Amino acid sequence: MSDEWKGKSRGTVLGYKIFIFFIRNLGVRAAYGLLFFVALYFCFFAGKSTKYIYFYFRRRLHYSRIKSVLSVFKSYFVFGQTIIDKSAIASGLKDQFTYEFDGVENIIDLLDKGTGGILISAHVGNFELAEYFFEEIDTRSQINLVTTDAEHENIKEYLESVTKKSNIKFILVGDDLSHIFEINAALSKGELVCFTGDRFFEGTKYISEMLLGEMARFPAGPFVLASRLKVPVLFVYVMKESTKHYHLYARRAEVAYGDAEGLVKKYTDNVAWMLSKYPLQWFNYFNFWNEKSAK
Repeated sequence: MSDEWKGKSRGTVLGYKIFIFFIRNLGVRAAYGLLFFVALYFCFFAGKSTKYIYFYFRRRLHYSRIKSVLSVFKSYFVFGQTIIDKSAIASGLKDQFTYEFDGVENIIDLLDKGTGGILISAHVGNFELAEYFFEEIDTRSQINLVTTDAEHENIKEYLESVTKKSNIKFILVGDDLSHIFEINAALSKGELVCFTGDRFFEGTKYISEMLLGEMARFPAGPFVLASRLKVPVLFVYVMKESTKHYHLYARRAEVAYGDAEGLVKKYTDNVAWMLSKYPLQWFNYFNFWNEKSAK
């Protein structure tokens, strides 16, 4: 149980304040310089997450021991860069970055038709940056992010106080299932609803499927809803390609009505394809495959 994802990411308000100071006063590259030492710290002192991400490189991608060790550091570093980049863009430095669209016609089609749609992403790359891509497509577009709201409230409050307020609306998952009605209401207004499909809480329903050669568990909820709501489904990711360049991918998912298992299979195939292109941007730092050998 201790190896399951708990719904929270590591980090402190002080840490974010330091990075925001560097970004605003010394620039993004200076913040990257500080990040080098933070990533190195995590390699040695974030025991469990380091062990699990090493397991991903060594057992799932079949890297050598040396390459796996080096990749652990690189993974932490790239992850930190995406957080810095998001803070920089939200602080008004959007023009310092470049953006590339791949499959954007799938999103434009949803917006033009006004039928609503479901976007399913993963903790691969940084989907939270998608908001800034959507501004380029249609300033009227509405994104609803379904979340457990389990992140640290003090960090969220601080970031909201020093950065541009997000246009993304949040739908909180509740025990009373009220989020189902909010999702339906958003879709009926032609809005887009986004889920992440790669994390579930112990004790909730899940669907098992193969990913990178091993069975893993995926939350059933997003896939059951997406397969039954009769709206288009897209797999969407925002990947960091170079120091200040991001690439948005949007792929249409075709699946029979009610076939949640089939949708999960298409999803895992798509995630595996993304990881073949961006292996360092797998940001699930826990025992994802729930293997005893990784504990």
